[in-house]
Amino acid sequence: MALTITVNGTSHEVPADAETPLLYVLRNDLKLKGTRFGCGAGLCGACMVIIDGKAVQSCDVPVSAVAGKSITTIEGLGSIGQPHPLQRAFIAEQAAQCGYCVSGIIMSAKALLDANPKPGDAEIRQALEGNLCRCGTHHRILRAIRRVIEQAA
Repeated sequence: MALTITVNGTSHEVPADAETPLLYVLRNDLKLKGTRFGCGAGLCGACMVIIDGKAVQSCDVPVSAVAGKSITTIEGLGSIGQPHPLQRAFIAEQAAQCGYCVSGIIMSAKALLDANPKPGDAEIRQALEGNLCRCGTHHRILRAIRRVIEQAA
């Protein structure tokens, strides 16, 4: 069965079963490797994407549930030549150690900042609750997000 989904502003027809996790379609069918497989159970946030403005763990969403919705992955934020402000801030603050979780964290932060351009520390922490980082760069991650907030002010 073929389903049509919109990812990063482009419509794609994908040959996937309706119950296939969105994560698998993004990685395997659309070759968007920035969205990572972490736990596969919706617990770690490595697979975070933005669906209609909300941060969602793509391993937990069947592809049929996103028909007619707008999906943004990390590839949809910026490019190597023109990185998104969050990507620039994460680089400037060296907020990634191994980097595996960073795309999911950036997507959660993007959804937060789109909804609330000036969140406080408690709101930032709450928005990142669904993202795990085992490397211990939490302070740098928070500094990177605060940098974007300050630069936008």
